[in-house]
Amino acid sequence: MQKRLQSASEIRRSILLGIAVGIGIGIVFGAGFFFRDLIGDRFLLPSSVSGDYALLREVQGLLDRHYLREQPDIVQREYAAIRGMLQSLGDPYTFFIDPPVAASESDALAGAYGGIGVQVQRNAEGELILYPFNDSPALSAGIDAGDILRAINGSPIDVGLSNDAIDQMLRGEVREGNGVELTVDKTETGESLTVFVPFAVINVPSVVWRTLPENQAVGYIQVMRFTSRTPDELRQGLTELNAAEVEALMLDLRNNNGGLLQESITVADEFLEGGTIVTERSNRGDRLYTATNGGLGVELPLVVLVNEGTASGAELVAGALQDNDRAILIGQTTYGKGTVQQIFPLQDGSSLHVTSAEWFTPDQQRLNENGLQPDIVTNVDPSGRDVELEAALAYLVEQGIPETALESF
Repeated sequence: MQKRLQSASEIRRSILLGIAVGIGIGIVFGAGFFFRDLIGDRFLLPSSVSGDYALLREVQGLLDRHYLREQPDIVQREYAAIRGMLQSLGDPYTFFIDPPVAASESDALAGAYGGIGVQVQRNAEGELILYPFNDSPALSAGIDAGDILRAINGSPIDVGLSNDAIDQMLRGEVREGNGVELTVDKTETGESLTVFVPFAVINVPSVVWRTLPENQAVGYIQVMRFTSRTPDELRQGLTELNAAEVEALMLDLRNNNGGLLQESITVADEFLEGGTIVTERSNRGDRLYTATNGGLGVELPLVVLVNEGTASGAELVAGALQDNDRAILIGQTTYGKGTVQQIFPLQDGSSLHVTSAEWFTPDQQRLNENGLQPDIVTNVDPSGRDVELEAALAYLVEQGIPETALESF
């Protein structure tokens, strides 16, 4: 059972699904309260509280005897009663999800999809740069990190399309013969290459890293979500970047909407030599999480990229690094999600998410509904230019980081 922090995007998705007023990411570490089956038009409740629900049983009995039309089935009525109870709390992060959506949530956390396994980013000129994942179909087909995407299935790239729209064009159903044709300019030679890349099941890494083509003295690390694999992936990235002798690090937490709490704390710890990481406050009192003796990311200058999609566990990491004067934040005010939820799996495959704690930064900033204020504020460029990355590179150069290129690994 694990602690998870609820994400901003999941909140929006759950509203659209109509399954709750918000969706959370929490921790599981105990047994939860739940309704049992409805049998004989009666709720079977724990004996200690059954007397408290006499009115509910009375209403159900009256409906059974007098309601004109057919009622929803017993399970749907039970789910409706649960949701009504939770909505009475007035907490958008405490909610119930039924089995199909609970299963979808688990699949989403696994991070698997049908595609070619590349990350798409724009350079200062607005060109789409491809970075294939390790062991991906794109890498096997000859796509290298830094290749410039020029066409998909013979159609030139529309520079007005968003990165997300391009990313969706590179995904599809995994079946024999299904895939996508890419035309790229090779990063090393400038020559044009057209290849067919088949779709496969892609297990998305939670961390990607590389030296930046704009300044290969800077090691770039993007954490996309906090999963059980994140600490190990981060350590692998830091090991490789240190071996490449980079002189500064850039941690990209933009559009990272959270994940597992303990893994978020471990990531922050990797960049800190000491100090407080976060304070968790619950009805049992305060729990202080402190940094250990330092990890692989403590030596080099560090900047952190954030935006309005930086939420929950990503805010925990950013807040810890900012308040400990380990890094400055560059970008836009973050989302503002600072509560912890427990997830209780229920007997029929549904689950109950319950707000159990709130967390505060080392300087006791209350993140919930406030967010983090960046040290350097940037405005989103509608053309898709990466202004946060450009501002971070400029800041590092001002701090004395050379612009000399290193050999990429």
